[in-house]
Amino acid sequence: MSQLEARTAAEPPLAPGAPRELRAFRGLLRAQASLSRQLDAELERQHGLPLSSFEALQLLDEQPAGKMRMCDLAAELQISRSGLTRLVDRLSRDGLLERCTCAHDARGAYACLTDAGREQVHAAHATHLAVVQANLLPHLDARELSELAELCERIGA
Repeated sequence: MSQLEARTAAEPPLAPGAPRELRAFRGLLRAQASLSRQLDAELERQHGLPLSSFEALQLLDEQPAGKMRMCDLAAELQISRSGLTRLVDRLSRDGLLERCTCAHDARGAYACLTDAGREQVHAAHATHLAVVQANLLPHLDARELSELAELCERIGA
């Protein structure tokens, strides 16, 4: 029995008359949790990079200068400032990013992607994409995938 089947068997089923909102919400949470676990495991196995680290490096890589204010990075990752501090400490220790000061605001701190961080996130992109494709494409046709993207973007905004 797979881990997913074991978890599904252990959870009580929704009552037959459960509101579709509850079904949709529970399904969204389960899908996100399942995909996140698989991504985390595969990124860690192939690249020694947990999903949280990959997401932070990817966000920085998408920025023109490869840097973001720490508070903005925390907001994008939806983690607390203390959680971001731990993540940035770990990534700094690994040489994947560094803290930079803001030239026009002495109080402002940036997370700045290093060349090693850029190489690491680029190497992990193919793995990330392969896991997402393997876990979404068998369940959705092209139209459904576009609808899912639009709905999730709207909900997450």
